[in-house]
Amino acid sequence: MAEFAGYNMPISYSGINEEHATVRNNAGVFDVSHMGEFMLKGPDALDLIQRVTTNDASKLTNGKAQYSSLPNDNGGLVDDLLVYCVEENSVYMLVVNASNIEKDWNWISKHNTKGVEMHNISDKTALLAIQGPKATEYMQQLTDMDITNLKYYTFTKGTFAGVDNVLVSATGYTGAGGVEIYFEDKDGAADKIWDAIFSVGAPHGMKPIGLAARDTLRLEMGFCLYGNDIDDTTSPMEAGLGWITKFTKDFTSRSIFEKQKAEGVSRKLVGFEMVDKGIPRHHYKIQDAAGNEIGYVTSGTQSPTLDKAIGLGYVTKANATEGGDIFISIRDKAIKAKVVKIPFA
Repeated sequence: MAEFAGYNMPISYSGINEEHATVRNNAGVFDVSHMGEFMLKGPDALDLIQRVTTNDASKLTNGKAQYSSLPNDNGGLVDDLLVYCVEENSVYMLVVNASNIEKDWNWISKHNTKGVEMHNISDKTALLAIQGPKATEYMQQLTDMDITNLKYYTFTKGTFAGVDNVLVSATGYTGAGGVEIYFEDKDGAADKIWDAIFSVGAPHGMKPIGLAARDTLRLEMGFCLYGNDIDDTTSPMEAGLGWITKFTKDFTSRSIFEKQKAEGVSRKLVGFEMVDKGIPRHHYKIQDAAGNEIGYVTSGTQSPTLDKAIGLGYVTKANATEGGDIFISIRDKAIKAKVVKIPFA
């Protein structure tokens, strides 16, 4: 266990590699109730979301979600988040990172100039992520909602494991498929749902999964982690998040990102795999063949699925070409790596 964002969080239950493999091949359960949830309501809710996020939330219809980001005034990112359309043009749920709940709330509130009704429901909302290729098969046994056929980034609401008003979303941070379920933590609902989930899944090998495997799973997919791969100083164009940056509307830092799109960026977030032996870690320096510093590692690990060391890092544009050699400075030694496409394979 370890403290994270004011919560005592499980790092690992039975071992990182075992938990990782369970999610990739079967199904695992993450308690991610530490995440933040905001409800935005009213006729100007969509307008507020459009002004503070990079993606185009006007494309969302009832039961759809999208990945987006909150840019700051300087071309960096306040956070990345999910936007859920509960009721078109009227009711939306934003899901933000646990360590940024207060920062995000203050940022959005500052831009709420039209009196949008805002509720921070983070403390009373529980969130369980059931991830893996077998996840929906097991979870379908606990509800009449059709979750087996839920399309990626859509959601439905109903009764789950005997608890009313549960939101089941075909989203996740593992790339292994599955669902995330949101519900109000009252009258013992969290215990009830957790126990029900394991009553149908455990006999088939489903296990609880900790934060460490969550990190190795997301890293294999090349998913950004706020605070590591993206932060207040990184732009979505640098981080490979141009696809969630839509210039069909006006939003914070739009002109900065448009300029970057037109002129290109000086650095890029790339995936790399180690050629020589060594594990890349957060903040290790990245060098070119001549020993010049060209960037830094943002995330790195030994991939349990691929059985090789992989990482993400920012490098100069000239060194971001796929297949190019870069060198990670590990204990003052230049260890060879190669820029590769993500998700890692």
